[in-house]
Amino acid sequence: MPEERPRLLVIDDEPGMLAVVERFAAAEDFEVVTRTGGHALLTELPALKPDVALVDRNMPEVGGLDVLRLIREIDPDCLVILMTAYATVDSAIEAVKLGALDYLSKPLDFGRLRELLDTVRFRRDRRRRLLVADSELASRFEFCGMIGRSPVMQELFDLVRRLAPHARTALITGETGTGKELVARALHTLGPRRDRKFVAFNCAAVVETLFESELFGHTRGAFTGAVEAKAGLFEVADGGTIFLDEVGELPAPVQAKLLRVIEYGEVQRVGAAAGRTVDVRTIAATNRQLFDEVVAGRFRQDLYYRLNVVEINLPSLHERPEDIPCLTAAFVGEFAGRFGKALAGVSPGAERLLHNAPWPGNVRELRNVIERACMLSEGRILSERDVLSVLGAGAPRPARPRAPALPTPGDTPAEPAHNRRTVEQVLQQVGGNRSAAARLLGISRRALYRRLDSFGLR
Repeated sequence: MPEERPRLLVIDDEPGMLAVVERFAAAEDFEVVTRTGGHALLTELPALKPDVALVDRNMPEVGGLDVLRLIREIDPDCLVILMTAYATVDSAIEAVKLGALDYLSKPLDFGRLRELLDTVRFRRDRRRRLLVADSELASRFEFCGMIGRSPVMQELFDLVRRLAPHARTALITGETGTGKELVARALHTLGPRRDRKFVAFNCAAVVETLFESELFGHTRGAFTGAVEAKAGLFEVADGGTIFLDEVGELPAPVQAKLLRVIEYGEVQRVGAAAGRTVDVRTIAATNRQLFDEVVAGRFRQDLYYRLNVVEINLPSLHERPEDIPCLTAAFVGEFAGRFGKALAGVSPGAERLLHNAPWPGNVRELRNVIERACMLSEGRILSERDVLSVLGAGAPRPARPRAPALPTPGDTPAEPAHNRRTVEQVLQQVGGNRSAAARLLGISRRALYRRLDSFGLR
């Protein structure tokens, strides 16, 4: 499949200029889209998704600087070149401050325009190479469904490889969303029981009265509703591995029976007089500080030490930020394929947002964010706007601009109101960059400083 050409959007109210630039840029192997301006353009801009825009500064209805502001808001990764027949030093400085790549005088210097288009092509190709490199790194550093090139993850992978052939019990600790079940499955897959069953049980998702029945089984008539005998999960996993997620949620009576299973390999169904022998590898996981639960009397000390023969602690995502690009590349590839979209990766602005996000839900939260962004995206890469729109319920969601809301020269637009929480979250998302925060909030930097002062955040 041939590679897509870079897209140039040309906006000028002179049809002759549009035709000249279109012929020139097409010869430079650019896909060219032309528009004559006007308010109708404003609602169309988000769908055009150009790599670069060449915009006339002086147009009726909507000026070039306003179009520049809007493009920078919608897609900060799109490069913008302004052109005018009435160039001044002040107007050029203003354009560059607003984020323009360059400022050209009419009649156009096509040699300079060719250089700028070459710059666009180079940046675009470099970005694609980086995205391919991230995808290759993700594949290279994949281990049993986990991805990590950071030293802490490489050490974790080595530990799992060493323990898998030998450990009969293990305790996996870490925050929610760090991938504890993936580690448990890796221990099973790399161990001598790989050809037998792996049974997972979430201790936090079962009604307390059903724990014994689910884990150890019951006889017919053992309690109301027990119309037939049922094998528990330990019997189902006989010869294989059972994974007890959130083991800290087990009630005390079940803890005592679990200890007996681990120590003697014996399970007793509810209502049965005799026990049954099983051979099961037991892997437990928790996001709690289990020793504190022991001290508080909520978890049996003897069971804790029996499970904790081997402890594997998983790092949180904020402890390994260098893994975020690889994880992101892997997730984009997965969901692009699932949704049938030609997504190659994320833009630099989106990558910065992902890198600076706090990720309390760790890898699981990152994966969910990428999934939603891929589902909603209409472009070739996930933009800063795509990611920001799904990054969290509390994150500001930039609305698609409409023509009446766009300021024209001479207007003083009303500043939108933002509460302290919103301002803090936006600052956090952009790593404290106040210019970027002001842009995302839709206010000037001076207005942002006023809000920081009023909230005591300056």
